[in-house]
Amino acid sequence: MSKDHELARDNLNDLMAFIAVAREGSFTRAAAKLGVSQSALSHTLRALETRLGVRLLTRTTRSVAPTEAGERLLQTIGPKFDEIDAELTALTALRDKPAGTIRITSGEHAAESLLMPVLERLLPQYPDIRVEVTVDLSLTDIVTERYDAGIRLGEQVAKDMIAVRISPDVEMAVVGSPAYFATHPKPKTPQDLIAHNCINLRLPTRGGLYAWELEKGGRELNVRVDGQLIFNTGSQVVSGAVRGLGLGCLPMDVVRAAMDDGRLVRVLADWCPPFPGYHLYYPSRRQQSPAFALLVDALRYRP
Repeated sequence: MSKDHELARDNLNDLMAFIAVAREGSFTRAAAKLGVSQSALSHTLRALETRLGVRLLTRTTRSVAPTEAGERLLQTIGPKFDEIDAELTALTALRDKPAGTIRITSGEHAAESLLMPVLERLLPQYPDIRVEVTVDLSLTDIVTERYDAGIRLGEQVAKDMIAVRISPDVEMAVVGSPAYFATHPKPKTPQDLIAHNCINLRLPTRGGLYAWELEKGGRELNVRVDGQLIFNTGSQVVSGAVRGLGLGCLPMDVVRAAMDDGRLVRVLADWCPPFPGYHLYYPSRRQQSPAFALLVDALRYRP
């Protein structure tokens, strides 16, 4: 092999290393992702900077960030490497069985109630498919964060995405325990919630607490409730409500089991109409691998 070919190959490997470090913002995470040592990765990046004659990364004791030149290089070559990676993934169509890694971001409830049952059926049949699930309440930018897809309620999906419905409509439920209602009158209108100890849910995307979205006869209310407890997951809200610590407002299927066995009692049902259910969403320009297409079809909601 000629020296020119060797140099070209080294450049490609070094550029891939640079993209990993710049995107991860950490030599430690990038090294783990690439399967190399941190010292070897650091040496590679310094050699690349020396060869190009320009500083690509700013290193501090806590983080790594691209310089202006590094950011320009990342924006220029990053998408090209992503395209190559997508095409290589698409070549798995030539294999006997679908293969590859699918990265998905989802809320806690959708991951547990919708995604996990499908994975339980699918993965044993396709041992070459890997699925990485990140549970996150925030509305993650799946393109920037390089996820293959996200799962969110229909009203939260951006218009430029392909959205595939994976659940029926969702209905919220305001609930409390029998022990709580033994000492507090059941609210009959949203205004009555002012007198109640309500359990709040913090949503990072909204920068604050979830306002209970209630509606009746075309009248929509976003009720800011108050109480002693604030959680950042729905399962904690359920636990607090079951223990009699206040009222919670959650999707019906999250609280259905506790309602069925009498641990929770529903109130204000006439103020909680259904709204668009969960959707799997992904960029319209995404090259679908056989593995991804298989998962989409398995998740698709069929009434």
